[in-house]
Amino acid sequence: MAAPLDLDQLRSFVAIVDTGSFTRAADEVFKTQSAVSMQMRKLEERLGVQLFERTGRTVRLSEDGALLLTYARKMMTLSLEALSAFDEDEIEGHVRIGLPDDYAERLLPEIMARFSRSNPKVELQIACEPSINLIEHVEKGQLDVALVCTSRAAQAEVVRREPLHFVTSAAHDVHLEPVLPLAIGRADCEWRQQCIDALRQIGREHRILFTSWSATIVTSAVLSGLAVSVLPECALRSGMRVLGEADGFPLLPDAEIGMLRAKNSDKPVIQALVCHIRDSLENLMPPVEQLATRRVPETRMIRSQRHRPSMTAAGW
Repeated sequence: MAAPLDLDQLRSFVAIVDTGSFTRAADEVFKTQSAVSMQMRKLEERLGVQLFERTGRTVRLSEDGALLLTYARKMMTLSLEALSAFDEDEIEGHVRIGLPDDYAERLLPEIMARFSRSNPKVELQIACEPSINLIEHVEKGQLDVALVCTSRAAQAEVVRREPLHFVTSAAHDVHLEPVLPLAIGRADCEWRQQCIDALRQIGREHRILFTSWSATIVTSAVLSGLAVSVLPECALRSGMRVLGEADGFPLLPDAEIGMLRAKNSDKPVIQALVCHIRDSLENLMPPVEQLATRRVPETRMIRSQRHRPSMTAAGW
């Protein structure tokens, strides 16, 4: 029987990917840089694959490394869950998470269920606000973790990428109106700008009928047949219809969900929440209510294979 993988080596491997360098990973796992490098050599020998690709001064996660990353995160999470199940001194306290309400209905149930089952003594405090507000809260230490639109926070870790769709009501034909009525976010909303740019490129006349940060208001306008909007796949609702190229609507750039952490986020309770968020979003299934052909959403594993993290040799 093959010997099991070393969890300590996997922990260092995940730390390298998350921090972007061997040096910072060594600090994260309380080891020397040479010790971490040795761990990676042993892990590569154990698996018989190359986990990193080196081109000049640039080092990237290989396809095999991207595949291992998915399993490593799951193994680390299961290890924490197993330990907490037999630990009389379970993790206690509270942790503060924020996310836009576009994501809340679809993402929160899975995250809350996973986290609460493993950490029953932890109070989960939740805030639903626009990404720009959540980023400010994290910077001020008012939130521990936030899920945000990545264009708002370049330093956020991308944890999910999925299609952004034009959507209408499945029971109405508002998308056929000569001047397309829109229900979209406020002036500095990235999805709003992408929507308008796409319509202008195809010469489609439009007018903004409703403007709001609230996903509830935008969703209500769509479902009532008053307007068309743009929503990420996780925000689709029963009764909506995705508008594709067959309907005369262009494809939009994918939406990226990023995870932002506060500076002092090394507490066990926060680390546990971060692990559960990653696992929840990787296992999230797409909505089944869509009536138009869709692009398959990319989980973190697929993202890692197509867009491998790049790290300069100086950081290793």
